[in-house]
Amino acid sequence: MCTSENNNRTKNTPDALVKVLGSGCKKCIRLEANAKQALASLGMEPLVEHITDLSQIVSYGVMATPALVIGQKVVSMGKVLRSDEIKTLLEKNL
Repeated sequence: MCTSENNNRTKNTPDALVKVLGSGCKKCIRLEANAKQALASLGMEPLVEHITDLSQIVSYGVMATPALVIGQKVVSMGKVLRSDEIKTLLEKNL
């Protein structure tokens, strides 16, 4: 699991299609950047919600972070996906 470096990264963006679940560590931040890049490459608004609250993370059934949620479905846990991998998941899950 990520170690906390910045617990104030949660954004109030309820309309975000993509969510990154994690404490705000370097891996989580990298996953968020990769998700934004993947969204932009698909011509979509690069809006990503970063959830750092542990109770919210657990509510998704996530046991390892960083995790990636598309829609309301957890599509990845415990690894930093590259932007091309996220793009493929976006195409498959939209």
